Amino acid sequence: MRLALNTLALAVMTLYTATVKADDATMPTFSLSSFGTAGIVHSSEKNADFTSSIYKPNGAGHTRSWDADVDSLIGAQVTANFTRQLSAVVQVISEQNYDNSYRPTLEWANFKYQFTPDFSLRAGRTVQPAFLLSDSRKVGYTLPWVRPPGEVYSLIPVTSTDGLDLSYRLHFGDLTNTVQGNVGQGDFRMPANTGRTLSRDAWGISNLTEYGDLTTRVTYQKTHVTVESFNPLFDGFRDFGAQGNAIADRYDVKGKPFEFIGVGAIYDPGKWFVMGEWGHIDSHSAIGTINAWYVSSGYRIDTFTPYVTYARSKTVSETSSAGLTTSGLSPDLASTAAGLNGALNTQLASGSGQQTLSVGMRWDFTKNMDAKLQYDHTRLDSNASGPLVNLQPGYEPGGSFNLLSLAVDFVF
Repeated sequence: MRLALNTLALAVMTLYTATVKADDATMPTFSLSSFGTAGIVHSSEKNADFTSSIYKPNGAGHTRSWDADVDSLIGAQVTANFTRQLSAVVQVISEQNYDNSYRPTLEWANFKYQFTPDFSLRAGRTVQPAFLLSDSRKVGYTLPWVRPPGEVYSLIPVTSTDGLDLSYRLHFGDLTNTVQGNVGQGDFRMPANTGRTLSRDAWGISNLTEYGDLTTRVTYQKTHVTVESFNPLFDGFRDFGAQGNAIADRYDVKGKPFEFIGVGAIYDPGKWFVMGEWGHIDSHSAIGTINAWYVSSGYRIDTFTPYVTYARSKTVSETSSAGLTTSGLSPDLASTAAGLNGALNTQLASGSGQQTLSVGMRWDFTKNMDAKLQYDHTRLDSNASGPLVNLQPGYEPGGSFNLLSLAVDFVF
């Protein structure tokens, strides 16, 4: 890990939970908390890098045999209560960015108005309530694993939005049901100066039900997505007239509708847990239509929790295209067309499917801290590269790779 991160880590890790209150009960109150993960990952794939996010430029494998950037992060959160109804939250996270820096970014930044104990409105930056663990996916201490199963949690390229969020909670005896709606937009920068991923006109609705030890969530999200890194490819297709325009219109990721449906449940009576989620996306573009799911279970033995997870994703739309017709073209144009066809088919096949078996152990060795050891075996479908980036000339799509991850999580 870089020296710049070490300096930042020493500064931020000294943060502690603190509450500052004025003597006058009418004055605002402020609380500060911090969280983080120090992790290291080894990948058996030497011709590509494993990363935990499409916004990270490199990771474990080719660039570094053992990599600390995949999971390591430090975060701080300030909560301000101005009145009994009005509050605000700002959460800042420092982790590997698209440009290899650890420049802190805003994960949360919103005002909340509590109209009643069960009805609230938030304005600002919030996380989309797509998954069971959406709100806490960056806080490793709250997770049973080193990281959430990527097959499901990587389905949505834009996870936070700037906009409005409404929440209404209903009570039926021992059952609590919370309906949440959100609208907004979001921007994220991609690695290697390839542009941004944009989300516009995003909206969604989520239903969270809690009954004893059982929690379920059902979600629908829709947005219009633009991935600027695809621009050169499809601009090239458009140079080939009507046929090229038709291909670009079909696969280009420029303002295309992007729909997500998610269902999840967790049962946790205390001694053990079992959970699972299923997600479906329809991108109307080269990203494809994908189904993904996972099941996970663990058993708590004093301070130790062994766990196992199986995850699967599968593209159910086309994973190849005939592309441009090269017959009748000049040699130079035919070569260009063949190159464009190859690039398109590489993209269509890259996420065609994968499955991962994970086994691990969590050790809560002291208050507010844990240590985790996790082994993952991922098998890629034919021609798929899955979560691997920075592909080298010797990389062959498909096949399998293994990960060994160690992490220490903390909250203060």
